[in-house]
Amino acid sequence: MPKTRPPYAPEFRRQMVELVRAGRDPAELSREFEPSPQAIRNWVAQADRSEGRREEKSEAGLAAAEREELIRLRREVRQLRLERDILSKAAAWFARETGTIPSGSSGS
Repeated sequence: MPKTRPPYAPEFRRQMVELVRAGRDPAELSREFEPSPQAIRNWVAQADRSEGRREEKSEAGLAAAEREELIRLRREVRQLRLERDILSKAAAWFARETGTIPSGSSGS
């Protein structure tokens, strides 16, 4: 089983990102400090995306706030669809029970 360690502090990550942006190599930083070169590259990429410096393939050009709003809106749409389906089934059940057709579903 691989060793796991607590996540690095956000300030430490920011410092690594700043060092890479200042011209230091992630492999060199990895030897000097503990994180792997890939972890450092991932932190730089994440910082670039959140600051709008780099586009993600699936969410081209979205800033962190826009990405969060997109996630929130998708969650809201999913909830509204679920509620719509429940109401549709309830309306159909009441129509069967009372023998009437709801006014919103007329064939005219």
